[in-house]
Amino acid sequence: MPPSNAKRQELIVSTLIEAFEPLMKQDPDGFRTKFRKMAADPFAFYRGSACLFYADMARRKEHQADERTSRVWIHGDLHAENFGTYMNSEGILVFDVNDFDEAYLGHFTWDLRRFLASLALLGWQKALPEEDVRRMSRTYLAAYVDQVRHYVEVEEDEAFALRLDNTDGAIQQVLVAARRCSRVEMLDDVTEVVDQERRFARGPGVRELSKTERGKVERAFKRYLTTLSDSKRQQQAVFYDIKDIVGRAGFGIGSAGLPAYNVLIEGFNQALENDVVLSMKQGNVPAVSRFVEVDRAEEFFENQGHRTVVSQRELQVHTDPFLGWTTVDKVGYVVAEVSPYEADLDWSELTEPEDIEPVVEWLGRATAKVHCVSDEDSEEDLVDFQTEEAIIEAIEEDLDGFVEELVQFGIDYAAKTRRDHALFVEAFREGKFDLVKAVS
Repeated sequence: MPPSNAKRQELIVSTLIEAFEPLMKQDPDGFRTKFRKMAADPFAFYRGSACLFYADMARRKEHQADERTSRVWIHGDLHAENFGTYMNSEGILVFDVNDFDEAYLGHFTWDLRRFLASLALLGWQKALPEEDVRRMSRTYLAAYVDQVRHYVEVEEDEAFALRLDNTDGAIQQVLVAARRCSRVEMLDDVTEVVDQERRFARGPGVRELSKTERGKVERAFKRYLTTLSDSKRQQQAVFYDIKDIVGRAGFGIGSAGLPAYNVLIEGFNQALENDVVLSMKQGNVPAVSRFVEVDRAEEFFENQGHRTVVSQRELQVHTDPFLGWTTVDKVGYVVAEVSPYEADLDWSELTEPEDIEPVVEWLGRATAKVHCVSDEDSEEDLVDFQTEEAIIEAIEEDLDGFVEELVQFGIDYAAKTRRDHALFVEAFREGKFDLVKAVS
Protein backbone atom coordinates (compact mmCIF):
# COMPACT_ATOMS: atom_id res chain seq x y z
CA MET A 1 0.00 0.00 0.00
CA PRO A 2 1.40 3.47 -0.88
CA PRO A 3 2.38 5.52 2.19
CA SER A 4 -0.34 8.08 1.49
CA ASN A 5 -3.02 5.35 1.49
CA ALA A 6 -1.62 3.79 4.66
CA LYS A 7 -1.71 7.16 6.42
CA ARG A 8 -5.27 7.83 5.27
CA GLN A 9 -6.40 4.36 6.34
CA GLU A 10 -4.86 4.93 9.76
CA LEU A 11 -6.84 8.19 10.04
CA ILE A 12 -10.08 6.44 9.01
CA VAL A 13 -9.61 3.69 11.59
CA SER A 14 -8.56 6.00 14.43
CA THR A 15 -11.38 8.49 13.74
CA LEU A 16 -14.09 5.82 13.73
CA ILE A 17 -12.71 4.21 16.89
CA GLU A 18 -12.45 7.53 18.71
CA ALA A 19 -16.03 8.44 17.78
CA PHE A 20 -17.65 5.08 18.50
CA GLU A 21 -15.47 3.23 21.03
CA PRO A 22 -17.98 3.41 23.93
CA LEU A 23 -20.78 2.11 21.71
CA MET A 24 -18.52 -0.55 20.17
CA LYS A 25 -17.79 -1.86 23.65
CA GLN A 26 -21.46 -1.67 24.58
CA ASP A 27 -22.75 -3.46 21.47
CA PRO A 28 -19.97 -5.08 19.38
CA ASP A 29 -22.46 -7.19 17.42
CA GLY A 30 -24.50 -4.12 16.52
CA PHE A 31 -21.40 -2.28 15.36
CA ARG A 32 -20.15 -5.22 13.38
CA THR A 33 -23.51 -5.13 11.56
CA LYS A 34 -23.16 -1.36 11.09
CA PHE A 35 -19.71 -1.81 9.54
CA ARG A 36 -20.95 -4.62 7.28
CA LYS A 37 -23.64 -2.24 6.00
CA MET A 38 -21.10 0.55 5.56
CA ALA A 39 -18.95 -1.82 3.53
CA ALA A 40 -21.74 -2.35 0.98
CA ASP A 41 -20.97 0.72 -1.16
CA PRO A 42 -19.40 4.20 -0.92
CA PHE A 43 -22.71 5.92 -0.14
CA ALA A 44 -23.43 3.58 2.77
CA PHE A 45 -19.90 4.24 4.06
CA TYR A 46 -20.48 7.99 3.73
CA ARG A 47 -23.74 7.79 5.68
CA GLY A 48 -22.06 6.01 8.57
CA SER A 49 -18.90 8.09 8.79
CA ALA A 50 -19.96 11.68 9.52
CA CYS A 51 -17.15 11.80 12.10
CA LEU A 52 -14.57 11.35 9.31
CA PHE A 53 -16.20 14.10 7.25
CA TYR A 54 -15.89 16.55 10.14
CA ALA A 55 -12.35 15.47 10.89
CA ASP A 56 -11.62 16.59 7.33
CA MET A 57 -13.67 19.79 7.67
CA ALA A 58 -11.73 20.73 10.82
CA ARG A 59 -8.58 20.88 8.67
CA ARG A 60 -10.15 23.30 6.18
CA LYS A 61 -10.35 27.08 6.29
CA GLU A 62 -13.86 28.23 5.42
CA HIS A 63 -13.61 31.50 3.50
CA GLN A 64 -17.14 32.52 4.50
CA ALA A 65 -16.51 31.78 8.19
CA ASP A 66 -16.97 34.56 10.67
CA GLU A 67 -18.21 34.86 14.24
CA ARG A 68 -21.82 34.42 13.11
CA THR A 69 -21.77 32.00 10.17
CA SER A 70 -19.56 29.56 12.09
CA ARG A 71 -22.23 29.04 14.79
CA VAL A 72 -25.43 28.51 12.86
CA TRP A 73 -27.76 25.62 13.74
CA ILE A 74 -26.89 22.91 11.23
CA HIS A 75 -28.31 19.47 10.57
CA GLY A 76 -24.88 17.86 10.83
CA ASP A 77 -25.57 14.87 8.57
CA LEU A 78 -27.28 16.41 5.57
CA HIS A 79 -27.03 13.78 2.87
CA ALA A 80 -29.48 13.01 0.08
CA GLU A 81 -31.22 10.22 1.99
CA ASN A 82 -31.97 12.31 5.10
CA PHE A 83 -35.15 13.80 3.67
CA GLY A 84 -38.65 12.42 4.05
CA THR A 85 -42.21 13.06 5.17
CA TYR A 86 -43.67 13.77 8.59
CA MET A 87 -47.02 14.92 9.96
CA ASN A 88 -46.39 18.27 11.62
CA SER A 89 -48.07 19.54 14.76
CA GLU A 90 -50.69 21.33 12.66
CA GLY A 91 -51.78 18.07 11.03
CA ILE A 92 -50.17 18.86 7.67
CA LEU A 93 -48.05 16.33 5.79
CA VAL A 94 -44.66 17.88 5.01
CA PHE A 95 -41.60 16.71 3.08
CA ASP A 96 -38.53 17.98 4.89
CA VAL A 97 -35.13 17.21 6.36
CA ASN A 98 -35.29 14.41 8.93
CA ASP A 99 -33.03 12.57 11.42
CA PHE A 100 -31.58 15.23 13.75
CA ASP A 101 -29.24 13.01 15.77
CA GLU A 102 -26.15 14.89 14.52
CA ALA A 103 -27.58 18.43 14.77
CA TYR A 104 -25.39 21.05 16.41
CA LEU A 105 -23.88 24.49 15.95
CA GLY A 106 -21.40 24.84 13.12
CA HIS A 107 -20.61 26.51 9.83
CA PHE A 108 -23.59 26.70 7.47
CA THR A 109 -21.52 25.50 4.50
CA TRP A 110 -20.83 22.17 6.20
CA ASP A 111 -24.43 21.12 5.56
CA LEU A 112 -24.12 22.25 1.94
CA ARG A 113 -20.81 20.45 1.45
CA ARG A 114 -22.09 17.23 2.99
CA PHE A 115 -25.18 17.26 0.79
CA LEU A 116 -23.27 18.05 -2.41
CA ALA A 117 -20.76 15.26 -1.82
CA SER A 118 -23.67 12.84 -1.27
CA LEU A 119 -25.29 14.04 -4.51
CA ALA A 120 -22.03 13.48 -6.39
CA LEU A 121 -21.78 9.98 -4.88
CA LEU A 122 -25.30 9.16 -6.00
CA GLY A 123 -24.55 10.54 -9.45
CA TRP A 124 -21.45 8.38 -9.72
CA GLN A 125 -23.35 5.27 -8.61
CA LYS A 126 -25.97 6.01 -11.28
CA ALA A 127 -23.18 6.50 -13.87
CA LEU A 128 -24.28 10.08 -14.60
CA PRO A 129 -21.83 12.30 -16.48
CA GLU A 130 -19.89 14.66 -14.23
CA GLU A 131 -21.27 17.73 -15.99
CA ASP A 132 -24.81 16.63 -15.14
CA VAL A 133 -23.81 16.29 -11.49
CA ARG A 134 -22.25 19.76 -11.57
CA ARG A 135 -25.41 21.23 -13.08
CA MET A 136 -27.63 19.58 -10.46
CA SER A 137 -25.30 20.84 -7.72
CA ARG A 138 -25.62 24.39 -9.03
CA THR A 139 -29.40 24.00 -9.12
CA TYR A 140 -29.41 22.94 -5.47
CA LEU A 141 -27.25 25.90 -4.44
CA ALA A 142 -29.22 28.41 -6.53
CA ALA A 143 -32.45 27.27 -4.85
CA TYR A 144 -30.80 27.46 -1.43
CA VAL A 145 -29.55 31.01 -1.98
CA ASP A 146 -32.87 32.12 -3.47
CA GLN A 147 -34.79 30.81 -0.46
CA VAL A 148 -32.36 32.40 2.01
CA ARG A 149 -32.83 35.74 0.18
CA HIS A 150 -36.59 35.26 0.51
CA TYR A 151 -36.24 35.06 4.28
CA VAL A 152 -34.17 38.24 4.27
CA GLU A 153 -36.81 40.10 2.26
CA VAL A 154 -39.98 38.73 3.87
CA GLU A 155 -40.30 39.06 7.64
CA GLU A 156 -41.81 36.25 9.71
CA ASP A 157 -42.47 33.93 6.78
CA GLU A 158 -42.51 30.57 8.51
CA ALA A 159 -45.23 29.10 6.30
CA PHE A 160 -42.99 27.71 3.54
CA ALA A 161 -43.05 23.94 3.44
CA LEU A 162 -43.08 21.20 0.82
CA ARG A 163 -46.68 20.00 0.92
CA LEU A 164 -49.16 18.09 -1.20
CA ASP A 165 -50.58 21.32 -2.63
CA ASN A 166 -47.34 22.96 -3.78
CA THR A 167 -45.11 20.11 -5.00
CA ASP A 168 -45.12 17.80 -7.97
CA GLY A 169 -43.11 14.91 -9.36
CA ALA A 170 -41.18 12.59 -7.07
CA ILE A 171 -41.63 14.63 -3.90
CA GLN A 172 -45.40 14.84 -4.30
CA GLN A 173 -45.46 11.07 -4.92
CA VAL A 174 -43.73 10.50 -1.58
CA LEU A 175 -46.27 12.73 0.16
CA VAL A 176 -49.14 10.87 -1.53
CA ALA A 177 -47.66 7.53 -0.42
CA ALA A 178 -47.39 8.81 3.17
CA ARG A 179 -50.99 10.04 3.08
CA ARG A 180 -52.19 6.55 2.18
CA CYS A 181 -50.63 5.11 5.33
CA SER A 182 -52.75 4.63 8.42
CA ARG A 183 -52.22 4.35 12.15
CA VAL A 184 -54.17 1.08 12.29
CA GLU A 185 -51.95 -0.42 9.60
CA MET A 186 -48.79 0.50 11.52
CA LEU A 187 -50.21 -0.73 14.83
CA ASP A 188 -51.11 -4.06 13.25
CA ASP A 189 -47.48 -4.43 12.13
CA VAL A 190 -45.89 -3.91 15.56
CA THR A 191 -48.58 -4.83 18.09
CA GLU A 192 -51.19 -7.45 18.85
CA VAL A 193 -54.46 -7.44 20.80
CA VAL A 194 -54.43 -9.81 23.79
CA ASP A 195 -57.44 -10.09 26.12
CA GLN A 196 -59.03 -7.01 24.53
CA GLU A 197 -55.91 -4.91 25.11
CA ARG A 198 -53.18 -3.88 22.69
CA ARG A 199 -49.52 -4.66 23.45
CA PHE A 200 -46.30 -4.89 21.47
CA ALA A 201 -45.79 -8.06 19.50
CA ARG A 202 -42.71 -9.96 20.64
CA GLY A 203 -40.21 -11.07 18.03
CA PRO A 204 -36.84 -10.22 16.43
CA GLY A 205 -35.48 -6.87 17.59
CA VAL A 206 -37.85 -6.76 20.59
CA ARG A 207 -36.50 -7.23 24.13
CA GLU A 208 -38.64 -8.04 27.16
CA LEU A 209 -37.86 -5.85 30.18
CA SER A 210 -37.36 -6.98 33.75
CA LYS A 211 -39.59 -5.44 36.39
CA THR A 212 -36.70 -3.25 37.55
CA GLU A 213 -35.85 -1.95 34.08
CA ARG A 214 -39.49 -1.31 33.24
CA GLY A 215 -39.82 0.73 36.42
CA LYS A 216 -36.83 2.87 35.37
CA VAL A 217 -38.37 3.49 31.96
CA GLU A 218 -41.76 4.37 33.47
CA ARG A 219 -40.10 6.95 35.72
CA ALA A 220 -38.16 8.28 32.72
CA PHE A 221 -41.45 8.61 30.85
CA LYS A 222 -42.91 10.75 33.63
CA ARG A 223 -39.86 13.02 33.42
CA TYR A 224 -40.30 13.19 29.63
CA LEU A 225 -43.84 14.56 30.03
CA THR A 226 -42.45 17.64 31.80
CA THR A 227 -40.37 18.50 28.70
CA LEU A 228 -43.34 18.70 26.31
CA SER A 229 -44.27 22.20 25.23
CA ASP A 230 -47.52 23.49 26.71
CA SER A 231 -48.83 24.41 23.27
CA LYS A 232 -48.53 20.82 22.01
CA ARG A 233 -49.32 18.76 25.07
CA GLN A 234 -52.57 16.81 24.83
CA GLN A 235 -55.15 17.44 27.55
CA GLN A 236 -57.15 14.18 27.50
CA ALA A 237 -56.94 12.44 30.88
CA VAL A 238 -56.01 9.05 29.38
CA PHE A 239 -53.74 10.26 26.56
CA TYR A 240 -50.33 9.43 28.07
CA ASP A 241 -51.35 6.29 29.96
CA ILE A 242 -48.72 3.58 29.36
CA LYS A 243 -50.03 0.31 27.89
CA ASP A 244 -46.74 -1.50 27.20
CA ILE A 245 -42.95 -0.99 27.05
CA VAL A 246 -40.28 -3.06 25.29
CA GLY A 247 -36.58 -2.72 24.57
CA ARG A 248 -35.69 -2.22 20.93
CA ALA A 249 -32.74 -3.02 18.68
CA GLY A 250 -32.06 -2.92 14.97
CA PHE A 251 -31.90 0.81 14.19
CA GLY A 252 -30.20 2.07 11.04
CA ILE A 253 -26.55 2.71 10.19
CA GLY A 254 -26.36 5.93 12.19
CA SER A 255 -27.84 4.60 15.44
CA ALA A 256 -25.99 1.32 15.95
CA GLY A 257 -25.33 0.50 19.58
CA LEU A 258 -27.69 3.11 21.01
CA PRO A 259 -30.08 1.65 23.62
CA ALA A 260 -33.74 2.30 22.87
CA TYR A 261 -37.25 1.52 24.05
CA ASN A 262 -40.70 1.65 22.50
CA VAL A 263 -43.57 2.89 24.66
CA LEU A 264 -47.21 2.24 23.73
CA ILE A 265 -49.63 4.83 25.10
CA GLU A 266 -53.43 5.17 25.08
CA GLY A 267 -53.77 8.13 22.71
CA PHE A 268 -56.80 10.33 22.14
CA ASN A 269 -59.26 7.85 23.64
CA GLN A 270 -59.64 4.20 24.62
CA ALA A 271 -60.43 3.05 21.09
CA LEU A 272 -57.73 0.56 20.07
CA GLU A 273 -57.03 2.23 16.73
CA ASN A 274 -55.89 5.46 18.42
CA ASP A 275 -52.96 4.01 20.39
CA VAL A 276 -49.66 5.81 19.87
CA VAL A 277 -46.14 4.32 19.66
CA LEU A 278 -43.27 6.42 21.02
CA SER A 279 -39.56 5.80 20.56
CA MET A 280 -37.23 6.54 23.48
CA LYS A 281 -33.66 6.43 22.13
CA GLN A 282 -30.37 7.32 23.79
CA GLY A 283 -28.86 10.49 22.42
CA ASN A 284 -25.33 10.35 21.07
CA VAL A 285 -22.47 12.84 20.85
CA PRO A 286 -22.85 14.64 17.48
CA ALA A 287 -19.86 14.36 15.18
CA VAL A 288 -19.69 18.13 14.64
CA SER A 289 -19.24 18.81 18.36
CA ARG A 290 -15.92 16.96 18.40
CA PHE A 291 -14.39 19.55 16.07
CA VAL A 292 -15.88 22.89 17.12
CA GLU A 293 -15.62 24.92 20.31
CA VAL A 294 -18.91 26.42 21.44
CA ASP A 295 -18.56 26.74 25.19
CA ARG A 296 -21.99 28.27 25.64
CA ALA A 297 -23.59 25.28 23.92
CA GLU A 298 -21.83 22.75 26.12
CA GLU A 299 -23.02 24.64 29.19
CA PHE A 300 -26.56 25.00 27.85
CA PHE A 301 -27.33 21.35 27.08
CA GLU A 302 -28.17 19.12 30.02
CA ASN A 303 -27.41 15.94 28.05
CA GLN A 304 -27.46 14.61 24.49
CA GLY A 305 -31.20 13.97 24.58
CA HIS A 306 -31.81 17.61 25.48
CA ARG A 307 -29.35 18.72 22.79
CA THR A 308 -31.13 16.69 20.09
CA VAL A 309 -34.56 18.06 21.01
CA VAL A 310 -33.39 21.67 21.19
CA SER A 311 -31.62 21.25 17.85
CA GLN A 312 -34.66 19.76 16.14
CA ARG A 313 -36.88 22.57 17.39
CA GLU A 314 -34.37 25.03 15.96
CA LEU A 315 -34.21 23.29 12.59
CA GLN A 316 -37.81 22.22 12.00
CA VAL A 317 -41.02 24.24 11.99
CA HIS A 318 -44.10 22.75 13.72
CA THR A 319 -42.20 19.80 15.16
CA ASP A 320 -43.65 16.48 16.26
CA PRO A 321 -45.95 17.28 19.22
CA PHE A 322 -44.51 14.25 21.04
CA LEU A 323 -40.92 15.47 20.76
CA GLY A 324 -39.24 15.65 24.17
CA TRP A 325 -36.39 14.25 26.21
CA THR A 326 -35.67 12.40 29.41
CA THR A 327 -32.96 10.46 31.25
CA VAL A 328 -32.42 6.81 32.07
CA ASP A 329 -29.62 6.21 34.59
CA LYS A 330 -28.69 9.90 34.13
CA VAL A 331 -28.11 9.39 30.39
CA GLY A 332 -30.09 11.57 27.94
CA TYR A 333 -32.77 10.04 25.72
CA VAL A 334 -34.84 11.52 22.89
CA VAL A 335 -38.56 10.73 22.77
CA ALA A 336 -40.63 11.08 19.60
CA GLU A 337 -43.57 9.41 17.91
CA VAL A 338 -43.02 6.41 15.67
CA SER A 339 -45.23 7.96 13.04
CA PRO A 340 -47.30 5.98 10.54
CA TYR A 341 -46.94 8.86 8.10
CA GLU A 342 -43.22 8.71 7.45
CA ALA A 343 -41.99 7.91 3.95
CA ASP A 344 -38.58 8.43 2.39
CA LEU A 345 -37.66 9.51 -1.10
CA ASP A 346 -36.74 6.45 -3.16
CA TRP A 347 -33.62 7.50 -5.04
CA SER A 348 -33.47 4.15 -6.85
CA GLU A 349 -36.46 5.28 -8.93
CA LEU A 350 -34.73 8.53 -9.94
CA THR A 351 -32.30 7.60 -12.68
CA GLU A 352 -32.12 10.47 -15.17
CA PRO A 353 -30.86 14.03 -14.61
CA GLU A 354 -34.15 15.54 -15.78
CA ASP A 355 -35.93 13.59 -13.02
CA ILE A 356 -33.38 14.38 -10.32
CA GLU A 357 -32.85 18.09 -10.96
CA PRO A 358 -36.35 19.28 -9.88
CA VAL A 359 -35.97 17.22 -6.71
CA VAL A 360 -32.64 18.75 -5.71
CA GLU A 361 -34.09 22.22 -6.33
CA TRP A 362 -36.76 21.51 -3.70
CA LEU A 363 -34.12 20.07 -1.38
CA GLY A 364 -32.10 23.27 -1.68
CA ARG A 365 -35.11 25.26 -0.49
CA ALA A 366 -35.73 22.81 2.34
CA THR A 367 -32.10 23.20 3.44
CA ALA A 368 -32.46 26.99 3.53
CA LYS A 369 -35.55 26.61 5.70
CA VAL A 370 -33.77 24.54 8.35
CA HIS A 371 -31.01 27.13 8.53
CA CYS A 372 -33.33 30.14 8.73
CA VAL A 373 -36.62 29.22 10.44
CA SER A 374 -37.23 27.56 13.81
CA ASP A 375 -40.22 26.16 15.68
CA GLU A 376 -42.28 28.50 17.85
CA ASP A 377 -41.31 26.38 20.88
CA SER A 378 -37.57 26.75 20.39
CA GLU A 379 -36.05 27.64 23.74
CA GLU A 380 -32.50 28.83 23.27
CA ASP A 381 -30.57 32.00 22.63
CA LEU A 382 -27.30 30.48 21.44
CA VAL A 383 -27.90 31.96 17.97
CA ASP A 384 -28.89 35.55 18.73
CA PHE A 385 -28.89 36.96 15.19
CA GLN A 386 -30.79 36.55 11.93
CA THR A 387 -29.14 33.58 10.24
CA GLU A 388 -30.37 34.50 6.77
CA GLU A 389 -28.82 37.97 6.96
CA ALA A 390 -25.47 36.55 8.14
CA ILE A 391 -25.40 33.99 5.30
CA ILE A 392 -26.24 36.47 2.54
CA GLU A 393 -23.73 38.95 3.90
CA ALA A 394 -21.03 36.25 3.85
CA ILE A 395 -21.59 35.07 0.27
CA GLU A 396 -22.89 38.06 -1.71
CA GLU A 397 -19.48 39.58 -2.49
CA ASP A 398 -18.51 36.61 -4.66
CA LEU A 399 -21.59 34.45 -5.10
CA ASP A 400 -20.37 32.78 -8.30
CA GLY A 401 -17.08 31.87 -6.66
CA PHE A 402 -18.91 30.53 -3.63
CA VAL A 403 -21.10 28.29 -5.79
CA GLU A 404 -18.30 26.96 -7.98
CA GLU A 405 -16.03 26.21 -5.03
CA LEU A 406 -18.77 24.16 -3.35
CA VAL A 407 -19.64 22.34 -6.58
CA GLN A 408 -15.98 21.37 -7.06
CA PHE A 409 -15.77 20.29 -3.43
CA GLY A 410 -18.71 17.92 -3.88
CA ILE A 411 -17.08 16.26 -6.89
CA ASP A 412 -13.69 15.98 -5.18
CA TYR A 413 -14.99 14.76 -1.83
CA ALA A 414 -17.13 12.10 -3.51
CA ALA A 415 -14.00 10.79 -5.21
CA LYS A 416 -12.15 10.83 -1.88
CA THR A 417 -15.05 8.94 -0.25
CA ARG A 418 -14.86 6.21 -2.90
CA ARG A 419 -11.18 5.77 -2.11
CA ASP A 420 -11.88 5.91 1.64
CA HIS A 421 -14.54 3.24 1.26
CA ALA A 422 -12.02 0.85 -0.28
CA LEU A 423 -9.53 1.58 2.51
CA PHE A 424 -12.23 1.06 5.15
CA VAL A 425 -13.29 -2.29 3.68
CA GLU A 426 -9.68 -3.43 3.57
CA ALA A 427 -9.09 -2.36 7.20
CA PHE A 428 -12.28 -4.06 8.38
CA ARG A 429 -11.43 -7.30 6.58
CA GLU A 430 -7.95 -7.28 8.08
CA GLY A 431 -9.31 -6.97 11.64
CA LYS A 432 -8.06 -3.45 12.37
CA PHE A 433 -11.24 -2.66 14.33
CA ASP A 434 -10.49 -4.91 17.32
CA LEU A 435 -13.70 -4.17 19.20
CA VAL A 436 -15.97 -5.45 16.42
CA LYS A 437 -14.07 -8.58 15.40
CA ALA A 438 -16.22 -11.65 15.03
CA VAL A 439 -15.39 -14.36 17.56
CA SER A 440 -14.21 -17.51 15.76
